[in-house]
Amino acid sequence: MNVLYVCTGNSCRSQIAEGWTRHLGDDRISVRSAGLEAHGLNTNAVTTMQAVGIDISNQPSSILDDADVAWADVVVTVCGHVDEHCPVLPPGTRKIHWPFEDPARAGGDAQEIENAFAATRDAMRVYVEQLLNEPATPLN
Repeated sequence: MNVLYVCTGNSCRSQIAEGWTRHLGDDRISVRSAGLEAHGLNTNAVTTMQAVGIDISNQPSSILDDADVAWADVVVTVCGHVDEHCPVLPPGTRKIHWPFEDPARAGGDAQEIENAFAATRDAMRVYVEQLLNEPATPLN
């Protein structure tokens, strides 16, 4: 199964989901992430995943293109903006929406920002585990 995670900037949410899928998946899963724009990999996303032993520092921040869409069996949008602007998918491609708030928009001090990223990371793991364990069951 080819899973493509998509968000607006491909810097946080889709990158975290890709990292979890690489970590928890097996050889039946291939994974990519992309965005409507490429904002670069968010350092807080890298740090929050390192805290659970997962290195996403080498994942590229890339812009969604036709090749990504054609490659995917499952497209998971992880923010409302992308869900509304998702391109038309080929017949047979499954689309799932996971409504995650952007942790990069969290305010407050360093601890509050760290907590926002950790909360997204931990919630994203649950969604990824469900997808990997029951890929035929919609999660939206």
